[in-house]
Amino acid sequence: MDWDLLSLRLFLRVAALRAIGKAGEEFGFSPATATQRLQALEASLGVSLLNRTTRSVTLTLDGERFLTHAKGIIDAVEEARLDISGGETRIKGLLRVTASSTFGHRYIAPHIAEFMADHPEAEVQLHLSDNVVDIVEQGFDLAIRVGALAPSSLRARKLAESPRALVASPEYLAEHGFPGNLDDLKKHNCLLQGGGQNWLFKMSGKKHKKVAVSGSFQTNSGEAIAIAAVDGLGIAMKSLWDVQDHLEAGRLEILLPEHRILPDWDIWAVRPASPVLPARTKLFTSFLADKFKTLPKRP
Repeated sequence: MDWDLLSLRLFLRVAALRAIGKAGEEFGFSPATATQRLQALEASLGVSLLNRTTRSVTLTLDGERFLTHAKGIIDAVEEARLDISGGETRIKGLLRVTASSTFGHRYIAPHIAEFMADHPEAEVQLHLSDNVVDIVEQGFDLAIRVGALAPSSLRARKLAESPRALVASPEYLAEHGFPGNLDDLKKHNCLLQGGGQNWLFKMSGKKHKKVAVSGSFQTNSGEAIAIAAVDGLGIAMKSLWDVQDHLEAGRLEILLPEHRILPDWDIWAVRPASPVLPARTKLFTSFLADKFKTLPKRP
């Protein structure tokens, strides 16, 4: 093979930026030199990696396939460098992270500046969305997810617990009363997220109880559910980290705390199933795990 690691890094930046000239500038290459390096890489592999037009650059199908291998090679080299250097934590390169909007704004974004101050050669792209993205297809290094994970080929590390509780405002409870048991929930206006109308609880032993609830407000936004609960619209099922401020300020109260909500939710770091864990991903994951130690835990 007559290509080098620099050509691989250039290819990765072109894939991320969708621009040869802009990517080349980061390496001190003229557009012509960057193009020549990419052409040499393609010639060595015997395939076309990029579709080039006067306006854009996109990956071919072979380019999409090679992208995963190229990232794996660069990550393996970085891991080897850190191992040989005795665990030195100096990292560089781009880290692409995705998380839900509410959790990301509150518990990830406030820590980005500290992480980048510790690792000034690192770059971070933080994508916040309430849609669950395909991290492999969209090229993310890491996803921070809250909930119960479905089986998949992705690798996951638990960072913290995410206990949930039933909550309502003092105003709502003054008008409608406290539910005395789980069956009483059927008489209340329950705030529904994502269409779920069955709430599941753990009873004594291994017994579970499913309660069919209903309500006048339904949304796909967890933040909107919290606002509606504070405004006295009804009873909500919320993660404690999401409503802790409201609980401490007395804007919300916990109901039926003796019943554990199922399934158990946790906070996870999810990454592609590469055999090599890139140093930047490993360090950022551990950094967040340390920050999340202050989040509420299960009783």
